[in-house]
Amino acid sequence: MSATSPYSSLIPDKLYFRIGEVSRIAGVPSSVLRFWETEFPRIKPQRTEAGQRVYRRREVELILTIKHLLYDLKFTIKGARRHLKKSPGAAPSITKHDLARLIRNELRGIRNLLE
Repeated sequence: MSATSPYSSLIPDKLYFRIGEVSRIAGVPSSVLRFWETEFPRIKPQRTEAGQRVYRRREVELILTIKHLLYDLKFTIKGARRHLKKSPGAAPSITKHDLARLIRNELRGIRNLLE
């Protein structure tokens, strides 16, 4: 994915993210992220010396793409894997409605953190 990813505005401007940060950005539990690592080989977070997962920005973009495929477009995991193999660098088109929903979910997550 490139800097022109439809998800770029949802991801903070930094290079590495811990699993909790990625969980909040994507709006899915950490356990889902760990499961997706087993199902999607392109998600390969590095490990710190303490063994914590550290994701790169492109992996966060991939995770957001996978979430969109699975949750919004209702792909199966097998179908999402197939779609990503066919167009590895292309994210599925995201509508303004989808983007608004992603931003709304992110804002809800922030609000919940502040409560």
